[in-house]
Amino acid sequence: MAGSLMPKAQRGAGRSYRRPPMQEINVTPFVDVMLVLLIIFMVTAPLITQGVDISLPEVQSKAISENNEPIQVGIAKNGKVYMQDTEVSLPDIADKITAIKATRPEIAVLLRADTEVDYGQVMKVMSALQGAGIVNIGLETQTP
Repeated sequence: MAGSLMPKAQRGAGRSYRRPPMQEINVTPFVDVMLVLLIIFMVTAPLITQGVDISLPEVQSKAISENNEPIQVGIAKNGKVYMQDTEVSLPDIADKITAIKATRPEIAVLLRADTEVDYGQVMKVMSALQGAGIVNIGLETQTP
């Protein structure tokens, strides 16, 4: 008791009082770095997404707003068929779409065909998609 009533000079003039170390983690720098990374990924993600090089026909129309992302099926100039970015054969399309439809029954498909592709090839792909039970087939075009 007497030690606490003594003047500061007599209590231990040579000692300095040290606070105990903080036991909390400062998350502010972590949050700052995460926000910067999020912005970088949001800007670069659309630039990274590239598909098959297809020259789409130009049409005046409104863009379709879709809640769930449709599957993209593309037909290149040489007649090869692509599902998203993977080349598939015409008979395999129905099997793959049926497997996807089992998990996502309300799936929609966007068909992208090059302007130089034969109309018969487009109809064969559409027929394969309808054979797999797809009723929502959209034709993707490009605005002029």
